[in-house]
Amino acid sequence: MPIEVESPEEMGYATIQYNLAESSVRDIYFRDLKVNLDDLFMCYGEHRGKLELRNEIVRNEIGLDADNVLVCPSAATALFIISTTLLNNKDHLIVLRPNYATNIETPRAINCEISFIDLAFENGFQFNIEKIKNAVKPNTKLISLTSPHNPTGVVFDSKILEEIIAFAEEKGIYVLVDETYRYLNFQSELIPYYAAKSKNVISVCSLSKAHGVPGIRTGWLINKDGKLMHDFLAAKEQIIICNSVVDEEIAHHILSQKDYLQKTHQHIRQNFSILKNWMENEQKYLEWTEPNAGVVCFPRIKNEYPVDIAKFYKILYEEHKTLVGAGHWFEQDDRYFRLGFGYPSKEELLQGLKNIDASIEASML
Repeated sequence: MPIEVESPEEMGYATIQYNLAESSVRDIYFRDLKVNLDDLFMCYGEHRGKLELRNEIVRNEIGLDADNVLVCPSAATALFIISTTLLNNKDHLIVLRPNYATNIETPRAINCEISFIDLAFENGFQFNIEKIKNAVKPNTKLISLTSPHNPTGVVFDSKILEEIIAFAEEKGIYVLVDETYRYLNFQSELIPYYAAKSKNVISVCSLSKAHGVPGIRTGWLINKDGKLMHDFLAAKEQIIICNSVVDEEIAHHILSQKDYLQKTHQHIRQNFSILKNWMENEQKYLEWTEPNAGVVCFPRIKNEYPVDIAKFYKILYEEHKTLVGAGHWFEQDDRYFRLGFGYPSKEELLQGLKNIDASIEASML
């Protein structure tokens, strides 16, 4: 997948000085966690995930308990488990696009029939529910979407999502809501997991984006259908049996810290203010849909500017040591790019934005 082949970790962090490609906050050091693992018993863990961790994941969630949670080694693994458990080459999937690549590439790999509902810049990347309804076929098994949305940062209207869920229940279709960015709700209250609303809904989340610990590879899926959760567990056991007990202990420690995200949200709000001011007052080459949550947005170079797009990315990376997520990461035109504002420091963001301007100007035809 281009989003992984061209990722900062694959390109080499040493080659990037201004990293605006990340869709997460800055990674932290183990010492920052102040966790003691000396008494951790290095055994096989609970296959569903450490009970205390599962309880913590759904703490304060109405209608959900630990039995509704399956902890996985990353949200990406959870998404893989969902696709390979629910879908085969006789099934049909509806996917909102752009989307995270795993939500598309895994179903493709198993030859599942896919219908795309393409989100448009002109509509603020909001989806039309009638398009989804009209795309349903007799063999439709799953509707896949993300909210907060990757790569735009848009949060879909809860009432529209509830209407989709009600429609899916009526038709016997599952709804996957990839909620990986839910903890990055720096402008609003935390939205309850959509899985609480119906047995037909599967929620996915992780610690990688908001908590600065992608290295421990901890995510989860949530669903209230006992039979489906049994099947998901069986799939996980075929892949890995259980998670790393070290990862789970760290994850439990993090989620137990009630004020863990306060400093993170403060940093995001500061950087978002810088980005918003740049887009609204200093920017002439780009246009955007302002994000509601998360730490990414998906601006595009205005069509009236004749830019050599390949040259733009080359200059940005090679001359300015700056990286953004090109549109083709999400099967979109490369005039779009994902810009992450949660990972860089204030100073890195300011300079990175200047580098984007300079690279566009240097790429004019």
